[in-house]
Amino acid sequence: MTLPTESPGTAPAEDPARWFRRRPRTSYPRVRLVCFPHAGGGAGLFREWPENLPGEIEVLAARLPARQDRFREPPVERMDELADRITEALRPYLDLPYAFFGHSLGSDIAYEVARRLERLYGHGPERLFVSGSAAPHVGDPVDIGAYDDPALIAEIQRLGAPGTELLNDPELAALLLPSLRADYRLSSAYRPALGELDVLRSPITALIGDRDPLVPVEGALTWAHLTGGGFNHRVYPGGHFYLDRHRRALLRLIQAVLLPS
Repeated sequence: MTLPTESPGTAPAEDPARWFRRRPRTSYPRVRLVCFPHAGGGAGLFREWPENLPGEIEVLAARLPARQDRFREPPVERMDELADRITEALRPYLDLPYAFFGHSLGSDIAYEVARRLERLYGHGPERLFVSGSAAPHVGDPVDIGAYDDPALIAEIQRLGAPGTELLNDPELAALLLPSLRADYRLSSAYRPALGELDVLRSPITALIGDRDPLVPVEGALTWAHLTGGGFNHRVYPGGHFYLDRHRRALLRLIQAVLLPS
């Protein structure tokens, strides 16, 4: 099912090219995979995904404010504002079936955008892939106010995020830590109760590392509460960033779901 991109005579308030990175087309895609990164992460997390997926799947990697090529922009620290802006920027890309992938904080962002699209159009993503995350109503927020810069850097590096060695450089750390702190504040403020959340029509697949220090496997299973369209899960060897080591296996799973033979 495809959706209208905008109402006649209107234009998107958000520039889609600022919000999503995509490679020039070499074929005609059948489905779009919209990817949302973890706290402090950027579109670069998904840089190698297009070359490991068939041309029928077009990857749109979210480019969020205050990081990478948007690092001069102020961060967005309210989930409602962030999800509203992303939803608006996505409108031109809704002419094909689409799915969402979110890792860690990106799972919450993907869910919030999906619920907005369902409210607007009665139909959201073909599937929501949530990775390294419990459902929004579960778990306690991390109190980053108790972390000075060295403690925050140690915590981020403990999780094994790609590129965290850059935080060992004081000048680079000064550039990167503000967006990290802003994302942790966003995540901490976003703790809705189960009754405040929509049950999606979209099916959900939860993906988790078996040694994730932030989210146990049973935590990932709580996403089943937020879908009426079917739920399954897959456990991979590894920690919070299992997807770095098991990228090919993960993308084979996504391909099999989005392009069933």
